[in-house]
Amino acid sequence: PRAATTADAHLIADWTIYADEHLIVLNKPAGLAVQGGTGTYRHLDGMLDALAAGGDRPRLVHRLDRDTSGVLLLARTAAIAARLGAAFQGRDVAKLYWALTVGVPNPRSGRIDKPLAKHGGKQGERVGHDEEDGKRAITEYAVVEAVGRRAAWLDLRPQTGRTHQLRVHCAMLGTPIVGDGKYGGKAAFLAGIAGKLHLHARAVALRHPATGRALLVEAPLAGHMAESWAFFGFEEAAAPSLSLVS
Repeated sequence: PRAATTADAHLIADWTIYADEHLIVLNKPAGLAVQGGTGTYRHLDGMLDALAAGGDRPRLVHRLDRDTSGVLLLARTAAIAARLGAAFQGRDVAKLYWALTVGVPNPRSGRIDKPLAKHGGKQGERVGHDEEDGKRAITEYAVVEAVGRRAAWLDLRPQTGRTHQLRVHCAMLGTPIVGDGKYGGKAAFLAGIAGKLHLHARAVALRHPATGRALLVEAPLAGHMAESWAFFGFEEAAAPSLSLVS
């Protein structure tokens, strides 16, 4: 594995959207793996060594897929990591994602309650609908804006945290996330739009693990998703956000 560098520390600083003595919150770029795996040379967990000088190394408390951008929380201490981990496990963290889909779901808002299970295959691990062996997976969705019948900006609020849940649920609606060839096949691409996955962890709301105060952190779009939003004339400020955790 590559060693962390000063450049890594500068990159992490550029991605930081909130920080205090207990937490760091990043706007993770798309394409960066959170943790190492087979064939993964550069990943965020390794880069965090660059922040370890003179104190605790920040700890991961949840994950985002490599190709998903957006809000990622880091704990500065083991105690805070334990509290945040419990909050995520206990569903005490509200999460909002944005996606661009091919087509517009009908109805335009709703609740998907379809169990999911992991299955191996020639193309690697896949997640699919499985009524017998699947774990319960619930996603609330709503169209923020639509481009005729061609595409939609979706507000996605997962109530469970299954692997690839949002990607599979969107595909099950018949409106795959743009760039998601794994679950949408050839239908997951739009002419003139980047062929990368269009899924962004927009916001997280929770009780601060040290102070107990309500905390809402939002991550602006960047890279290919920012370009796609500009292409369609979507305005980030037009969308609803999360309510503060009561």
